[in-house]
Amino acid sequence: MLKKVFEPIRIGNLEIKNRFVVPPMVVSLCNEDGTITERFIDYHEAKAKGGFGLIVTENYAITPAGRGFKYMGCMWNDEQMESNKELTKRVHKHGAKIALQIIHAGRETSSSLTGMKIVAPSAIPDPVIGEMPHPLTEEEIKVIVEEFGDAALRAKKAGFDAVEIQGAHGYLINQFMSPFSNKRVDKYGGNLMNRARFALEVIENIKSKVGEDYPIMYRISADELIENGLTIEDTKVIVKMLEDAGVSAIDVSVGVYASGFHITAPAAVKHGWEADFAKEFKSVVSIPVITSGRINNPFLAEGILLSEKADMIGMARASLSDPELPNKAKEGRFDEIIECIGCRQGCSGMLSKDLPVNCVVNPMTGNEKALSISQAEDKKKIFVIGGGPGGMEAAIVARKRGHEVHLFEKNNELGGQLLLASVPPTKSEITSFVVWQKTQLEKLKVNVHLNTEVDEALLKKENPDHIIVATGANPFIPPIKGADSDMVVNSNDVLSSKVEVEQNALIVGGGLVGAETAEHLARHSKNVTLVELTGEIARECEPGVRFFLMESLDTLNINIMTNTQVQEIGNNKVVVSSDEEEIVIENIDTVIMASGSRPNNKLFESIKEEYKNIRLIGDSLKVRTILDAVNEGYKAALEI
Repeated sequence: MLKKVFEPIRIGNLEIKNRFVVPPMVVSLCNEDGTITERFIDYHEAKAKGGFGLIVTENYAITPAGRGFKYMGCMWNDEQMESNKELTKRVHKHGAKIALQIIHAGRETSSSLTGMKIVAPSAIPDPVIGEMPHPLTEEEIKVIVEEFGDAALRAKKAGFDAVEIQGAHGYLINQFMSPFSNKRVDKYGGNLMNRARFALEVIENIKSKVGEDYPIMYRISADELIENGLTIEDTKVIVKMLEDAGVSAIDVSVGVYASGFHITAPAAVKHGWEADFAKEFKSVVSIPVITSGRINNPFLAEGILLSEKADMIGMARASLSDPELPNKAKEGRFDEIIECIGCRQGCSGMLSKDLPVNCVVNPMTGNEKALSISQAEDKKKIFVIGGGPGGMEAAIVARKRGHEVHLFEKNNELGGQLLLASVPPTKSEITSFVVWQKTQLEKLKVNVHLNTEVDEALLKKENPDHIIVATGANPFIPPIKGADSDMVVNSNDVLSSKVEVEQNALIVGGGLVGAETAEHLARHSKNVTLVELTGEIARECEPGVRFFLMESLDTLNINIMTNTQVQEIGNNKVVVSSDEEEIVIENIDTVIMASGSRPNNKLFESIKEEYKNIRLIGDSLKVRTILDAVNEGYKAALEI
């Protein structure tokens, strides 16, 4: 069924077994001194073992002044080089090739992180960082050029098959290239040839140190997606310059920090959207072009290759959700592939907090050894109560460990809150994870009991050895006058289509659920008013997801009322107060409560004293995210 993705390809003189690429992603698994850890090696080895042809490491800083993250890899001294020899050895063991990306962050870092003044082509702060940089002198530029070459030589000595220059995402090389950040009037500024000079000098220096035959890749933002930034017409000229300078492959991305939510775009952005930029590059260069950007399954990858938009496919977050994707695709095990759902919670969400990267749909990401699944010595009878994502994950892992597992769900369908979360626009990919979990339950022959509510009588009759309670949460109805009116429903019933919403709806609560319910109804031609007590909508939402959600809400003509409290509901009207002013909103047909949830732990509280081996997980413990629920379900089963 798939053919093109498994064809070998050459980057310079380097032969790669297939077209699957793991692009660079900072994962916060390194030591503060820039040396790498066993976890970092395990993380990359899993992808090599899973069948990826080429792995490009996260950006390694070439100098202390150029690091952009606290726990990133670095390559400015030989000790850092030595710690990477085991990494390349372990990746090569599985037939994969590995390239090391080198970087200087320039103004896209902070002095509080580096301990020294940040630098840039010009004395202009990055809009996101906000710190004034020191404009580099020509002598300082020469030093940095040498540091790039030295880092590349260390990469070669450490066993890396190629080096990739980070010329994208608004880092230092990109800062020189772009009129957005480069206002110089010397030989490094002004016209495009001058702005490209720094990158070309870096390439020349690297080649002089590693040799002409050592492959150099270059990552570029095809479009910076900002006012006065580089566009595809600019970068088509630049990539031709890079090819002429001896670059062996172009790795295509987009954006800078000021447009950063597009770099790791959430589910609101269409699949493979960057491939059209890659196709533009293929029209002007003859070297391999790598594309990425929301490509989360092998069929998308095959389609892009067959349409000749790119030569290789970068699957960054897809490799987080399932490092075995290529092998599963090659063996036709498509229903076993865990697809990225574009939520950004475990990847970008963790990175922004300097925490190790994880994945909502794959708890093993970044924990390949610590959370590996092995057979339990003592096989037990396990009851998992609740068929949401946490409960299903617990049942899957427990069964893989050899236990007898019974999964109970009081409703007629598995999925829990994910069934509701998948309804709003752009969230449908969540269903792929539900389908994967259900498929696993079936293949593993887990005993699934639908329409079954567990009580003390059932537990006494069956006498399980261990109980995992994942009973989720119930909607919270605030004490508002008229909240018991016939015109009032809750958001869960709306999203599950248990109730029909009439034309004019008012939603109480502007958290993520309320905001996404508003978007869902507005896109189905309802007139929507959204009332939020605080000053911000969807404030708990992952920032990248929130950016596109708010952008959507702005286009839908939704009446959003913040810093507003609902006082009374009834007679097709809602009374609210804002700044001590009372407002009556007329002609409201349906009032939807989206005021949060409270843990449903009634069963747990009633049996916890009687049953010693019992564990409470997910929202039934504390209302949080799918990331928490799945991780807790996984670990709960692993610890039995």
